[in-house]
Parts: sequence; C-alpha cells; structure tokens
Amino acid sequence: MYSVVGVRFKKAGKIFYFDPIDLPVDKDDHVIVDTARGLEYGKVVIGKREVPEDDVVLPLKKVIRIADDNDAKLVEGNKLAAKDAFGICQEKIKDHQLKMKLVDVEYTFDRNKIIFYFTAEGRVDFRELVKDLASIFRTRIELRQIGVRDEAKLLGGIGPCGRILCCSSFLGDFEPVSIKMAKDQNLSLNPTKISGLCGRLMCCLKYEHDNYESVKDELPKIGKIVMTSYGTGKVLSIKANEKMIKVQLFEQNRILDLPSEDVVEQE
Repeated sequence: MYSVVGVRFKKAGKIFYFDPIDLPVDKDDHVIVDTARGLEYGKVVIGKREVPEDDVVLPLKKVIRIADDNDAKLVEGNKLAAKDAFGICQEKIKDHQLKMKLVDVEYTFDRNKIIFYFTAEGRVDFRELVKDLASIFRTRIELRQIGVRDEAKLLGGIGPCGRILCCSSFLGDFEPVSIKMAKDQNLSLNPTKISGLCGRLMCCLKYEHDNYESVKDELPKIGKIVMTSYGTGKVLSIKANEKMIKVQLFEQNRILDLPSEDVVEQE
C-alpha cells in the first residue's frame, strides 16, 4: 500500500497520485509537485489515503511543498503571459500559412516550457514555426496536436441539454462511446441529436449506459410473450429509464404502456 494524495492541474482534468511524504497536506490545498515536465502547481482533490500498488504509477512522484501566495501570483502571471503568447503564435501560423487551429497555450509553472495546443485535419510540418517561437520566447517550445473532444474540453461551452459541457466541468477522462449505447437507450439515431459540440457522440451516453443495462437485464426482452393484468401479449419496446414496457395484447388487440411490475415473462 502507498500513502498518496490526488492532485488535479486543471478543472475537470485527470487526477494524478503523488507522495505527500510528511507534509500536512489536506484536501483543497494547493501544492507544488514534481512531474515529468518539471515543477507544477496543482490542487489536492483527494486527501491522504492508502492505495494498492496497482493504482499508482511507479516511481511515485513527490509533493515538494504546499503552495503559498507567491506561487498563486506566479500562476496568474503565467496565465496572462499565455494569452499574449496565444496572439503571437496565431500571427506566426498565418505567416507560415499552416493549416492548423490554435486552441490553447499553457506555461509550465517554472516557465521552463510553453505548450501550444492545436487541432488539424492531418499532419502539420511546424518546424519553422517552432524555430520562430523559440527565438521569441527564449524557452522550450512544445506543439501538441489534440482531437476535437480535447478541444471541447479546453474551450468549454453549453451542451444541447443546456448544461455546461460534462468534459469541461467534471469528467476527468474520455471513455469510448458507441452508437449501440444510443440504440439501447431508445434514442434517435440522428447524428445531430446525439452528438456534442465536438461533433462526436455525447459522453453522457456512456455514463448513463450502465444504468440502462442493469435495468434492462431485469425486464423482459423485446418480442417475448408476457402475462399482464390485462391478459397475454408481446413486448414491443422498453423504456428502461421509466421501467415502462409497451405490450401488444392478443385478446384485446390493443397496445398499452405498462409498468414493469405488471408484466411477467412467460416461461
């Protein structure tokens, strides 16, 4: 077992485990930690706990110290500098006539590197762009191509449901989403109705899917013969979220929506 704290570097970002050593680190504290790309400033979202070795990536990086006001000011300064770098990079992209869309710019905590996030339909030869940016900023430059889902997560927005995008508000990781999930939930297969702002299938299809699956396992399958208080019939469709079953009654020759407790599958 390892003693760890969970640290997040961005809102709705992935949570990483770090060794708090002997520091009095509590949930919601800001800390300076050692990462693969140098020192970083993050927020503790999971307090001290013991986790098995399978849940950590070894060697486990350490919390260097609890952040202070000076660290917070440095982070704010980095954000302002990143906005300036964004405008400069956009101009350079135009100068080099590159087919890429700049999405976000980020300074590492110690300003040892600037990361430029962009989207593009294919591969982009940005070697000359990197040279220009390195000569301007006098630090290490990284251009990172991201997908449309990552772009939506970085930029944020309002989804078709009227809520802030799940990916930018609380979903730490993207999970595979399939059209089968929409079918299992009896949703319209019109791409415009089941796609998010990113143009991909909505993430909520995935995290609601397990509930639909567990409910459907308890209900009769479509096409099965069932007994109801109105007589015998055949299952036409299922509303898993409401636990309602549409049954075609044989004797009365009509179709009814019935609660699941009134429908029993025949042996």
